[in-house]
Amino acid sequence: MTSAEQPTVPLAGDVRMPLLGFGTWQATGEAGYMAVLAALDAGYRHIDTATMYGNEEDVGRAIQESGLRREDVFLTTKLPPDRVGRERETIETSLRALDTEYLDLWLIHWPPSAPGDSIPAWRELLAARNEGLTRTVGVSNYSISQIDELIQSTEETPAVNQIRWSPSLYDRQTHAAHRDRGVVLEGYSPFKTSDLSHPVLVRIAQAHDVSPAQVVLRWHIDHEIVVIPKSVTADRIRANADIFGFSLTAEEMRDIDALGR
Repeated sequence: MTSAEQPTVPLAGDVRMPLLGFGTWQATGEAGYMAVLAALDAGYRHIDTATMYGNEEDVGRAIQESGLRREDVFLTTKLPPDRVGRERETIETSLRALDTEYLDLWLIHWPPSAPGDSIPAWRELLAARNEGLTRTVGVSNYSISQIDELIQSTEETPAVNQIRWSPSLYDRQTHAAHRDRGVVLEGYSPFKTSDLSHPVLVRIAQAHDVSPAQVVLRWHIDHEIVVIPKSVTADRIRANADIFGFSLTAEEMRDIDALGR
């Protein structure tokens, strides 16, 4: 599947985000560089990193050496909470490390611990967006009430909230609350809290001649939830990208939803 054919979700500012991304947490140095290169070769067109991961240079080098046009790769990085007050310095450092003139998405990685710090940080992200340093902005690991605080204070809605998500964590109310506010839900660690040997996942995988891991990823896609699996193993990277040859039935989706606590 070409990048043009991959399913995307619209974000504010006429931006489209691929529903499948490649996570790079703990993928550093040469292994991180090779993993991102393998992901881009396998067809991923959305790469997720963070200042906190310490691999922005590795990610940037892989994108540069992939032969792809910059505009064909959706690139996310994140502001660590301890950099609140140094937002402009942080994004400029990220841009240099990633060897790019702009980000596609910049997120506040975690809500700042000090009460009241979240809104000034959010205003700085909005300023960076308005200056063209990033195409759009959002948050990560925020609760709905924390998102509402940002919206009420600035009348600007985060484009994305990146949170831990999987079938076992599925919560219909949380999903609906994001959708109602126009916030795209992006899930990380899709396998960490998934029991890939669960009979429901195994049965559905067998029905489609795929793996339970591929079923978990497809479940995200069919819910229009962005998902960012991570791996440094080339075979697994390719398998995780090979999820566009099947889709789940409404009944299968309901069965997987029911795994949520």
